[in-house]
Amino acid sequence: MHPGMNRDKTMPKGGTQCVKLSIIFLLLNISSFVAPVSGFALRACRISYNEAICHKSQLSAVPRYIPSTVTGFDLSVNFISKIQASDFKNRTALKELDLKRNRIKQIETGAFADLISLKWLNLNSNKLRKLQGNLFDGLSNLAELRITSNHIQAVASTSFKPLTNLTFLDISNNKLRQLTSVHSLLRQLPNLRYLTITNIALTQFQSWEQTNSSLGLAALDLSQNPIAVFRFTADVFPNLTQLKIACSQRKMKWEVRGKSRVSTLDISGLQLAFSGMKTIIESFNSSLTILRMNAMNNIDSLPALINTSCAISTLTTLVLRSNKLSSINPDLFSLCSNVTELELSKNEIQHVHAEAFRSLQGLRILSLSGNKLNCVPAATRNLSTLVELNLSTNDIKTLECQDFANLMYLRELSLHQNSISALEECVFKDLIRLQVLKLQTNQISKLSKAFVKHLPNLRQLHLNGNKLTVIQNGEFKGLMSLKNLSLHENKIKTLQKGSFIGLKNLTELQLLSNDIEVKGLKNGCFSGLTNLKRLDMRQNHIRYDDSSALLYPPFAELSSLETLAIPAQHRRGKAHLPSNILQGLTNLLDFNTRNAQILSLHKDMFNYTPQLQTLDISSNDLVNLSPDLFAPIQNLKGLYISRTSLQSLDFLIDANLTKLEFLQARRNQYSVFSEEVMKSLPALLYVDLQGNSFTCDCNNAWFLQWAENNNQTQVFDAYNFRCNYPRLLKDMKLLDLDIRSCSVDIDFICFISTTCVILLFMVVSFTHHFLRWQLAYAYYLFLALLYDSKHKNKQAPELYDAFISYNTHDEPWVIEELLPKLEGDQGWRLCLHHRDFEPGKPIIENITDAIYGSRKTICVISHRYLESEWCSREIQMASFRLFDEMKDVLILVFLDEIPTYLLSPYYRIRKLLKKQTYLAWPQDGEHTELFWEKLRQALKTREDFGEDRFNLIMVDRP
Repeated sequence: MHPGMNRDKTMPKGGTQCVKLSIIFLLLNISSFVAPVSGFALRACRISYNEAICHKSQLSAVPRYIPSTVTGFDLSVNFISKIQASDFKNRTALKELDLKRNRIKQIETGAFADLISLKWLNLNSNKLRKLQGNLFDGLSNLAELRITSNHIQAVASTSFKPLTNLTFLDISNNKLRQLTSVHSLLRQLPNLRYLTITNIALTQFQSWEQTNSSLGLAALDLSQNPIAVFRFTADVFPNLTQLKIACSQRKMKWEVRGKSRVSTLDISGLQLAFSGMKTIIESFNSSLTILRMNAMNNIDSLPALINTSCAISTLTTLVLRSNKLSSINPDLFSLCSNVTELELSKNEIQHVHAEAFRSLQGLRILSLSGNKLNCVPAATRNLSTLVELNLSTNDIKTLECQDFANLMYLRELSLHQNSISALEECVFKDLIRLQVLKLQTNQISKLSKAFVKHLPNLRQLHLNGNKLTVIQNGEFKGLMSLKNLSLHENKIKTLQKGSFIGLKNLTELQLLSNDIEVKGLKNGCFSGLTNLKRLDMRQNHIRYDDSSALLYPPFAELSSLETLAIPAQHRRGKAHLPSNILQGLTNLLDFNTRNAQILSLHKDMFNYTPQLQTLDISSNDLVNLSPDLFAPIQNLKGLYISRTSLQSLDFLIDANLTKLEFLQARRNQYSVFSEEVMKSLPALLYVDLQGNSFTCDCNNAWFLQWAENNNQTQVFDAYNFRCNYPRLLKDMKLLDLDIRSCSVDIDFICFISTTCVILLFMVVSFTHHFLRWQLAYAYYLFLALLYDSKHKNKQAPELYDAFISYNTHDEPWVIEELLPKLEGDQGWRLCLHHRDFEPGKPIIENITDAIYGSRKTICVISHRYLESEWCSREIQMASFRLFDEMKDVLILVFLDEIPTYLLSPYYRIRKLLKKQTYLAWPQDGEHTELFWEKLRQALKTREDFGEDRFNLIMVDRP
């Protein structure tokens, strides 16, 4: 049968154990491993071995973000209802497309037009009702098409025309009803070799309907159809070698003409009467080599059918599975002398007569698995030509020394899933050519030297799932050719020194899931395993209390070891790994210590393993990892650190892992992923960060952009990352976070900043040069405003008649002239700063209190007055009171003749001179009496602007 015919089916339960072991080692260090080919974050999909996997992703349409370079595309088990013409545009590299178990009702014309490289297409379990014309345009290279379990009732005449290279077609479980609905498609498929049309309600098969159809058809499956008429002409399918037919009809009109080439016939489940089945079998008496008659309902006629079948001289393989045969007597196979392969599994057989197989002198393969045998049948001892014997899944309790006598050519013996409790030393003595021995899942507690002398050619020995407690010295020394030894899932506590002596060719040893402790690893227990490549010791009880070096490292003699997995099960507490536990493993490539409850790793641990490529330390209590730990293993390509106590990945920055391609760090407490960490891994192709506590703020802005836009590293499941912090964003998807506000254009900011600094410098320079006096005035005006706002509601008493504002250089005139005249002669109360200011009080407050505590302010103006900062403040404060209170409170007295152009910088004084009267001290000393009289009148007048003012001495000013 073509291998593709079973591609969509799972392996039956109880499959080959060596396959299972191979899978165990394949997955040993790559849990959930996905080999990447290119990088990006894919929404609801991932890339594995150049295949886009969108299986069970709840998709309602074909995603457009999948790279065009993938060669495989798995869209199975989704909710896609329609395939559009643009869904697979430009996917010329695609070779395999899986669309099974969707809800596809319609496929637009030309949807597959660009899939020029497609070899395999699966449309099983959808809702298609009709295959329209030109549906498969573009699929000229398609070799395998599966379209089962739809609702197809009609097939257009041109549907399959483009499929010129199709070799396999399965269109079963539809509603075609008559073969005429599909015979036209056979005419269009010149290279078709394998056709399956089961369960399509087919009632007749007329060979004339297939005229001019595919002449190259090699396999045809018509089972599960209610065929009432079968007319077959060998000329229609001259190359047909495999035919499967089974129907529910009690009667069938059968006619086969011409010389047939059918070599494999399957009539399992056929419900015809004996005469009808005999007719069918005898129709192929010149070519039949393999006959399958499984689950036949008419047990009474089965012996006759067997004899009829064995009468065909070409028959070599007879399969009689699930027929409820309780015993095998000598007559059942009396005519089967040419049969070389006989399968009798799942027949509830309890007894086999000692002469049951005496006529099968050429028998090479015999299967009695899945029956109710309680011992090895004596009938097998006479089968000296037997190469393979399967007695698994029975109730065999003991093995006798003569059970396998004369089986000198036996190469594979299966005894698994029985109740065998012990082995005798002599039990395998005659099996000198045996290569595979399966004893797993029994009750064996002692080996009793069964492997000390015999089985020199044994390659595989499966003893897993038994009750072994100790491996004695030299227990397997007779197995000089052994390559694979499975001892997992026993109760082994001790490996004695020399336990594996003699196994110099052993490459694979399984010891996981036992009870081995540190004291059970005797010094030299692995001696002699010079070619061992893979060793699995997970789920034992080996525990080290500290990381100090061991006197006798357990693996020191395993220099060829490439894969090592050490315990992941402890009875108590946390553990450490000794610093030299890997001593001697110079060729180690993969190291797994997952779930070993390890607290720390010594920085020198990997000094002995320079070739290490894969490291799995997940599910441990590691608080930190030193970058120095990775210094000796610069070839590391895969690192697994999921479910640890690590708080960040910052240790990778200095670890120098330039060749790391795969990083799995699931379910940790990493909240922020920095740019430095990711850029320290230049070769990274795939990173898995599922289940971490992401912080949704600008600290992860770079990571979000990198996950979506980088073209090298695939960030697995990135679109399902969820926020954990802050609380308001909890459970929001990380990639839905708006990070636009986090974006910073450094160049633009530098430009704006530089421009602003330059403009500010220019404004300050301009202002200082042209407006410095106006700004100074504004400053003091502001201070006065603040003071006024603070004290405007307070009715402070006027303690003085006038406050005298003057420069200290003019103090002689004030003391000698002004003070005697105004206070002495006229009796005014004056306030002078050197006499009346309150000591310890801020000078600006003293000035303000003096101005607002006096009825008038007399400013004695001279050249020096204009140059004084404090005088400037005083006149500014007085002028503010002038305009704020709208009172005539300011008297200007000029001691010097000051030209107008010199007053230009003093904006406030110049403005006051234009609106306010002033007095000028006579320069020649004349008319001083008039000056004092005018000053007395000015002090005497009220402050209201509406009052008639005295005419003071005026000087024309511009």
